[in-house]
Amino acid sequence: MKISIIVPCRNEKRHISTFLESVRKQELEPGWEMEILVADGMSDDGTRDTVRACAARSPEIRLIDNPGQIVSTGLNAAIRACVGEIVIRMDAHTIYASDYVRQCVRTLQQTGADNVGGPWVANGTSAMEQAVAAAFRSPFCCGGGKAHDPDYEGEVDTVYLGCWRRSVFDWAGLFDPALVRNQDDEFNFRLRNKGARIWQSPRIKSWYTPRGSLGRLFWQYLQYGFWKVAVIAKHGRPASWRHTVPAAFVIWILLSIILMTLAAVSHAPNLATFIGRSLAIGVCIYLAVCLATTAALVRTVQTRALALVPVVIPIYHIAYGFGFLLGLYKAASKADRLAAPDRVFTAITR
Repeated sequence: MKISIIVPCRNEKRHISTFLESVRKQELEPGWEMEILVADGMSDDGTRDTVRACAARSPEIRLIDNPGQIVSTGLNAAIRACVGEIVIRMDAHTIYASDYVRQCVRTLQQTGADNVGGPWVANGTSAMEQAVAAAFRSPFCCGGGKAHDPDYEGEVDTVYLGCWRRSVFDWAGLFDPALVRNQDDEFNFRLRNKGARIWQSPRIKSWYTPRGSLGRLFWQYLQYGFWKVAVIAKHGRPASWRHTVPAAFVIWILLSIILMTLAAVSHAPNLATFIGRSLAIGVCIYLAVCLATTAALVRTVQTRALALVPVVIPIYHIAYGFGFLLGLYKAASKADRLAAPDRVFTAITR
């Protein structure tokens, strides 16, 4: 059996060599063959030379050009070029168990699902990365999606990375090249709309490396929120209503501030005071929940990282919610200046 590993990347010189070596050491069953297709987004940091050098030593590695320079076009380029019966997506910023590929294939065979994967588990080394990873596990922070539950096994609405039979792309199509972010969510949404099954197994183990600063985390989730609107607009409804909660939270804050200001300038001090107190109480309740969420992590997170969690959680929510609102604004506007998203929404940040 031939297995194709597809890897979209851009400017990953620091990580790509180590990553490729780890993929080559995956434990395969007798009779399995593996090819590794790196779809490079025209990197300018030396990544391409590194991949070529690895390919010279290991013929199973192939460099594929991705002139679109985003994840969706890279995945599509690799899928078109691959020859495997089974396609497994892997990313350079994730660490994989040595039996990751084997467990993906076995789960695909045993469940009969159309897409399988493991839980989306974050694991950091610095205090900030650990704080981001801790918040990532919190149902309050991430909405309680099954993808964040490391012990859950069963059907899900989306799954981290993915493993498919090559034939799936023949009847479901490829990834949407218009999406810079959330292309995997959209593809899984499309699969489910066609009656397909998506399965998550805790036996499929990997550990994602999260962003290492508040600024990078903010821009990442600003983009996620922005592109989530494009997915909803394409399908006419959200995959889950939890995706809209951060936007409602930001709207409530902004609307409260606007109404309070209008009441003040309209000489309605009692109304302004009422709105201000309601906002203050709501924010205090929110912060109290953030602190309670942090306290629940006290035995699993180092002290320095734990102190950052109450700051990280609002960044998740506010960035995603604000990005979602900007996405709604773009979708509702027909102005030429908004025909193409600004670079802040298209640049892949790391």
